[in-house]
Amino acid sequence: MKDKLVIARYEAKGHRFEILVDPELALKIKEGKQVSIDEVVAGDFIYKDARKGLKASPESMKEVFGTDDPKVVAVEIIKRGELQLTAEQRRKFIEEKKAQILNLIARNAIDPKTKLPIPVKRLELAMEQARISIDPYKPAEQQMEHIVSQLAKVIPIKIAKAYVAVRIPSEYASRSLKQIQAMGTSKKVQWREDGSLYMELEIPAGLQQELIDKVNALTKGSGEVKILNVG
Repeated sequence: MKDKLVIARYEAKGHRFEILVDPELALKIKEGKQVSIDEVVAGDFIYKDARKGLKASPESMKEVFGTDDPKVVAVEIIKRGELQLTAEQRRKFIEEKKAQILNLIARNAIDPKTKLPIPVKRLELAMEQARISIDPYKPAEQQMEHIVSQLAKVIPIKIAKAYVAVRIPSEYASRSLKQIQAMGTSKKVQWREDGSLYMELEIPAGLQQELIDKVNALTKGSGEVKILNVG
């Protein structure tokens, strides 16, 4: 862990607080994920200058964080502060976050003219054209809406839902139910007299083809998917 530690720094009320952290795990905490602080932070000390080994006083911690518990303070430093990343670490994290955002947009957005999903490659080119910057610290979900509004300046795009009907033949119905429900929100589930399953779902509009492929795979091509509405 030592070879990749970076400083997490937070300044408030005239005080500086620093800790040594694993940047990848610290980033997960910033994204709101559950990670043990013991795995993230090297040592039990809160510093005012980590490089010089100067420790922050309990009084300054209480003034800013309301406690001098080093674990509680460490979490707050990570959440509120900045990671002092190397240029290579920052580039790597931005690329990873960009991939997450592109995948998220591709799942949720459509071209409003065709009502069809937009390929990731087209989204990536549009992102470059619009000169969109990615925040490596902010969760992809929190950046999506703003980035889509920026993309809309260069390509037709909107976040949308698709309302679909699915019919599964009786021999595949019971084993397919949960897998299909997992792709969206069930609006109607009916078991027909012949044992077949009829469902209506609301799914992210970008998942239309994925749902069709899933139903075909589950039913060996005998299932049916009908797009009722996209908008």
